[in-house]
Amino acid sequence: MSTEKENAKEQPAHLETIMSTEEYSKPGHTDYGRVDAEVAKYASEGLIEIDEATNKRLKRLIDKRVLSIMIFTYFLQALDKGTMSFASIMGIQEDAGLEKQQYSWLTTCIYLAVITVEYPTNWIIQRVPIAKYLGINIMLWGATLALHAACHNFAGLVTVRTLLGAFEACCQPIFVVLSSMWYKREEQAATVAYWYMMNGGQQIVGGLLAYAFTNIPAWAAIHSWQALFITYGCASVLWGAFVLLYMPDSPMRAKCFSEDDKKLMIERVRQNQTGIQNKVFRKEQVYEALRDPQTWCFALIQLLTTLPTSGLGAFANIIIKGFNFTTLQTQLLAMVLGAYIIIVLLGATWLVKKTGQNLLVMFGSVLPSIVGTIVLMTVRNTGKAQAAGLLVSYYIALSFWSCATIGLALVSRNVAGQTKKTVVVAVNFLAWAAGNASGSQVFLAWDAPRYFIAFATHMGCYAALLLTLIFLRFWYKKENARKDALGAQAADVTLAHSFEDLTDRENMNFRYVY
Repeated sequence: MSTEKENAKEQPAHLETIMSTEEYSKPGHTDYGRVDAEVAKYASEGLIEIDEATNKRLKRLIDKRVLSIMIFTYFLQALDKGTMSFASIMGIQEDAGLEKQQYSWLTTCIYLAVITVEYPTNWIIQRVPIAKYLGINIMLWGATLALHAACHNFAGLVTVRTLLGAFEACCQPIFVVLSSMWYKREEQAATVAYWYMMNGGQQIVGGLLAYAFTNIPAWAAIHSWQALFITYGCASVLWGAFVLLYMPDSPMRAKCFSEDDKKLMIERVRQNQTGIQNKVFRKEQVYEALRDPQTWCFALIQLLTTLPTSGLGAFANIIIKGFNFTTLQTQLLAMVLGAYIIIVLLGATWLVKKTGQNLLVMFGSVLPSIVGTIVLMTVRNTGKAQAAGLLVSYYIALSFWSCATIGLALVSRNVAGQTKKTVVVAVNFLAWAAGNASGSQVFLAWDAPRYFIAFATHMGCYAALLLTLIFLRFWYKKENARKDALGAQAADVTLAHSFEDLTDRENMNFRYVY
């Protein structure tokens, strides 16, 4: 510990040291043997408080360098994934000779690739410069996306779609890690919502761009769907190169910030008690993660939300067009859907911040989806009034989307221990990929245009999701009560153990938010 103390520099004037050097000799002092070497270099020897003005200044710096990258990267990824939905009504099915369920498999194969590479990519994320790994993968998926334009049959398309899934698999896990690395616990729900709502943003911008590409004449050298893939792919490659140069890997490696600001950025997340980084693999944390009920609840939340959203997203334009709208009307109406998704996610984030109730907000967001789905299953499209009503019901059916956002934020906020977090995030996104892979498969070609089987499956998902949320709330309350019962015996008012790579179960000072 003396080495770290000798390396510690004088704290800036606006910091108030709560724990003196002498107090480290008492029980409860920081065990530097468990602290990552890079973190130990910048972490304070005692709990410090940062004034409000400084905290806001630091958050603005982080937003500029980290959140802005996450938002636009996720927007590009959502836009890239959405290209197939738009291309589906721009002639790709006819040009590539797709038959029966082959279009559905072009969505499914992406997530089968994610399932294959999910744990390896999470293992890599824990050990390499995270921003560099993200930038390289963005460039690779951009190049793969552009190659879609050269494919003229199912075999070629399924190959590039599978590669696309493998390269994109790192994106969301990296963002969960970045959210806990850079942001305070109470900031993370909004942080996740800001980048996740780009699913809606891509519907708006993607609808406008698809509308423009649709106007490419049939006699042009390349078809409209090919131009779509080439444009988005090249843009992604350029953005990946920018991320490599602009985004810092961690607060400790951020050359764009002063040494004092690096220390402050680390200290502002001390109260998270989820750590920043640790490259040591701890097998006991793997066992704990696999035995932890919240691991499987998070997995169920992702499975039960992505199964409906994947199908509703991949078949969005086909479903809307099935209400007897023209191709151009369908693309423009998809923009309204995007705006609705953004409103839902921002509204849920506001409610979480206002009430402090994460699981209850998630529970409430599922109820409108049940109502909308019932309407889609029972009302026939017999005229313009019914078509309008079905369209509104389709929008309402997507209100549960906020569950996925808040669920990801809970992973970031409620799981501590870097190895454990790696496992939980991997399991979470394996379930996410499984849901996405299955989602388009329940939309059977012979069941069009009402897709009764798909919507019945969605109703089952909503029921199971509500039960999962009830159990998780009960379990969190029970765990917090167990730790509260220990009282002062386990209290760590100095938060000296925050960076020791303890898990949420091991750290008796840790409390779950729900």
